[in-house]
Amino acid sequence: MPKKEQSRPDRKRFKPDTILTFDVADQSTLMDFLCQAMPDRKRSAIKQLLKFGSVMVNGAVTTQFNTALNQGDTVNVNLTRAFPVFYNRRVKIVYEDDDIIVIEKGYGLLSMGNDKVKDSTAYSILKDYLKEKDPRNKIFIIHRLDRDTSGLMMFAKSIEAKESMQHNWNNMVLERKYLAVVEGKVEEESGTVKSYLAENAQMEVYSTDDPKKGQLAVTRWKKLATGNGYTLMEVSLDTGRKNQIRVHMKDIEHPIAGDRKYGAKSSPIHRLALHARSLRFVHPITRRDMWFETPVPNSFEKMIR
Repeated sequence: MPKKEQSRPDRKRFKPDTILTFDVADQSTLMDFLCQAMPDRKRSAIKQLLKFGSVMVNGAVTTQFNTALNQGDTVNVNLTRAFPVFYNRRVKIVYEDDDIIVIEKGYGLLSMGNDKVKDSTAYSILKDYLKEKDPRNKIFIIHRLDRDTSGLMMFAKSIEAKESMQHNWNNMVLERKYLAVVEGKVEEESGTVKSYLAENAQMEVYSTDDPKKGQLAVTRWKKLATGNGYTLMEVSLDTGRKNQIRVHMKDIEHPIAGDRKYGAKSSPIHRLALHARSLRFVHPITRRDMWFETPVPNSFEKMIR
């Protein structure tokens, strides 16, 4: 007689973490706050949650019991396990909540995949991280940075957040500032560049005065420091066109260092000297004013010393 076929065990279903979320109303320290927020738990049990990485403050795992809390902060406690800790040498998570992630992207990293590259992009790195936390998690790209541009960019974790940001981009994004080290000594203290940007068959963007050929682009810049044949500039965008800053710096005859494509003759730090420094926007769900800023890259400061 044939052997009776053994039934296969059901595939283990994913069990979501039990996560408590608390909003901070007054200044406090983390331990005192948790003791008040979870009065049914002993102090020793709360210490264990801290010790093993089950507590986050504003999206960052912390184990320090005396961490200072301010009004408006958010505290999460995972009662199931330690929060997965994200680490990648090319991507740093600056902020994360249920709806968005703000990262600092390294240079040389694509924002998302293309026909030739699918993996090892900012998008794929964050997707893997979120899937590890919960296979049902999703991530959506909202805006991009050029591969060779470093700095701040934002992703959405829900359709609602994605559509809210993309459909109201000009109203939701309050400020985007970049740092650029350009070739030569810029004499003026500040200025504005306005043109229509078009793209040729070689995928090179260029300026034109004809509104029928391109899209309007407005770039504002301010000189921060000069030295060693270079100028450090702060650049802000009224519009967000492809290669906008790179083209406009070429237009004022001060191309960005390392930008061979748009006229640079030097590359002292072996990369494009362009960094998305600050990002301020209205949170797509909570409507809070969100503002993030990174320091000037050390390599940029060394160029002008």
